[in-house]
Amino acid sequence: MKFFKKTKDEEPTAPGQVAIKKRSRVPGVMITQFVEELPVGMTTPDFTLKPIALTIQEGKCAVFKAIVSGNPTPSVHWTRSNGEVTEPERYKMVSDPATPYEHYIEMPEVSPEQADTYKCFATNEYGKAVVTANLNVIEMGYKKGKAMKDARAGQSLNFNHKTRVVESDKDDKKEGEIDPRFWDVLMSADKKDYEKICAEFGVTNFRWMLKTLNAKKVEREEEQAKYVEKLSNLKHIEVKPGGGAEFEFEMSLKDPNVKIFLFKNGVMVPFSVETEEKHFLKKTGRKFTFGIKDLAGDDEGLYQVMVEGVLIFSTDFKVPMVDFLVKIQEVKATEREDAVFECVLSSPMSKIQWTGRNQPCEQGDKFDIEVSEDMLIHTLVVKDCAKLDGGIYSVCAGIKSCNAFLVVEVDSDPATKGKKKVHKFSMAFSSFKSLNFESAPSFLVPLKTHSTPESYECYMSCAVRGDPTPHVTWYRNNISLNTNTNYLITNTCGVCSMLILRVGTKDTGEYKVIADNALGRAECSTKLTVNELKWMCVDYILRE
Repeated sequence: MKFFKKTKDEEPTAPGQVAIKKRSRVPGVMITQFVEELPVGMTTPDFTLKPIALTIQEGKCAVFKAIVSGNPTPSVHWTRSNGEVTEPERYKMVSDPATPYEHYIEMPEVSPEQADTYKCFATNEYGKAVVTANLNVIEMGYKKGKAMKDARAGQSLNFNHKTRVVESDKDDKKEGEIDPRFWDVLMSADKKDYEKICAEFGVTNFRWMLKTLNAKKVEREEEQAKYVEKLSNLKHIEVKPGGGAEFEFEMSLKDPNVKIFLFKNGVMVPFSVETEEKHFLKKTGRKFTFGIKDLAGDDEGLYQVMVEGVLIFSTDFKVPMVDFLVKIQEVKATEREDAVFECVLSSPMSKIQWTGRNQPCEQGDKFDIEVSEDMLIHTLVVKDCAKLDGGIYSVCAGIKSCNAFLVVEVDSDPATKGKKKVHKFSMAFSSFKSLNFESAPSFLVPLKTHSTPESYECYMSCAVRGDPTPHVTWYRNNISLNTNTNYLITNTCGVCSMLILRVGTKDTGEYKVIADNALGRAECSTKLTVNELKWMCVDYILRE
């Protein structure tokens, strides 16, 4: 094992201890081991669920949750970078003896002064684990003019993690409090996406929403007219081959020397022009393309472009929680044969991006793109292969990608040369040694908690492994669902999924998946909450 330099938070707590840094299976978690060798059955602390970054409106309740592991059971405490968490009325540490591995820190009526980087420490006698999470607070009633003026004057902007872009929505909200991001996302969205966005933010009064949206659009267009002659062809953020993401729009400025700003979750983000750094801008004529390189989970958020103090475009970037269970492999094909690449995802996606020889692969004469019914298996068929089709092919799902070679061999058979071949393909695999891979079932990806509006679809999935292949059974409130035709249940390459086409209040309850084989048994569970909606016909309202 390697020894690393100790930091203040990682110093051993007793004489004779060491500080050995270990790698966690959870990204962003740092583990320090205090002993050279762990006793049998003992483990250092780790996080099975780390607290996630929060962006929350001032006055709301902010909660960080962490689930730890380790033997003996670790103790947990919280700190923040620029302040204390000792005031009981502002910080409440919550843990339940019945679930000793779950820990919370609650901040009722959060204020902008509490915006900071928070740390969670899990400690036992064999080591310490630490993870950080940012709290961003939307400060209501803030005016953007001063911040823009300071930026144009070259003054240092210290946002200190506070979201300062979204102003207070002073309109009467018939549906109660609404996330201020709702209007920013909606005003840059297509009409066909209104229903999905409203469901995501819990808005059900569509008539009120459309009336308020139209008023806000008129107000924004009047503000934009001060600096912009024309704004068109707005394209929301999407992941590009190569591990980046881009969004773009066309804009004619009245003054080409005005200042352009980029914000992420309300915090100003520096960007380069023409040179591709982490955040960059490429400008071609009237076309503005903003890009993000080397995507990671913390790149998720609401991105906004402003000209001087006026909001021009908003796009919400969400990183899909998906990975490759089976990656594409090298394919060999003879000229005029079809070549097939196939991958299996951990979560369903209706579309992923295929690239061949640095060019996008689209459905057409050259390529067939197929997706299985459960949207887990994705296939690319390269039709009627020619020598020029050989090269590297890649596939991108969310921020994950993989690639493989297509090798096209010359047809040496004079009887078939120049003729279309019967469809076949081969895949090159490494040779394996004779090993025993038998194992008891275990869950790679557990079930997640769901809260779904009534009459919507609900999709649940988990990933399980084991050898022999485990038998999987789904339960709702301890009643088996495997033979219930109201639930569409599939199991593909260890990805177990269940689809409820039209959720009703009767579907509320605890859902459990049990996987068992000859070597053991594993289970995971979650809860489904169904939200009753006073539903209205969106199409009818839009036509009005």
